[in-house]
Amino acid sequence: MDYKPFQDQLNQRKREIMDTLDANKRGFASDRVSGELSQYDNHPADSGTELFEREKDLALSAHLKEELADIDYALNQIEQGTYGVCEVTGQKIPMERLEALPTARTIKEASPHQSLAKDRPVEEDVMEESDTGFHRHGRGYDEQDTYQQVASFNDTSMTYEGASLEGDENQEGFVEAYESFASTGIEGYTGDDDVKLLRNRGYKEYMDEQEDIEENKDE
Repeated sequence: MDYKPFQDQLNQRKREIMDTLDANKRGFASDRVSGELSQYDNHPADSGTELFEREKDLALSAHLKEELADIDYALNQIEQGTYGVCEVTGQKIPMERLEALPTARTIKEASPHQSLAKDRPVEEDVMEESDTGFHRHGRGYDEQDTYQQVASFNDTSMTYEGASLEGDENQEGFVEAYESFASTGIEGYTGDDDVKLLRNRGYKEYMDEQEDIEENKDE
């Protein structure tokens, strides 16, 4: 069987990986990849970002080296005439599988990576469906609800007089009704004149409620 197309594809991918690794090596030539003479006056978050990016590049380089080793192994198999033969069963590896994965060493059924991890994050044991929170109090499910849900698992109670968790028995909490339609600009609150009112459903419900209160007072 003619495996020349796969050999050409593997050699092309090998050249691409070698070029990428050479570029990464030149980038890591200096310990001060940030270009700064000193890290003393830098914010820790900036240094942390640079460290994260460098660790990410190192991890990607390690992945490329593993792929390069697989390519070299496949090219050696082609030279020895053993390419395309399953190392476990001895069967011919289907062309479709080699087209998708030229470095395949086994048929699909004999691949060691067949089982999927069944373990789930432990957080899912305590997470609850939040669909009941949508449009609560005339607003959508937002960061306020997220905070309340997370804070409810604290060992130390954070509930105090006027706290957001001081709500009904389900600990859903509350916000002031006008927060659903009062807004400010990017600078935040700079005075009553800068507060804008959004004529939405929350505004209408609030105004209707205030009218009812005034009518009850008059009676």
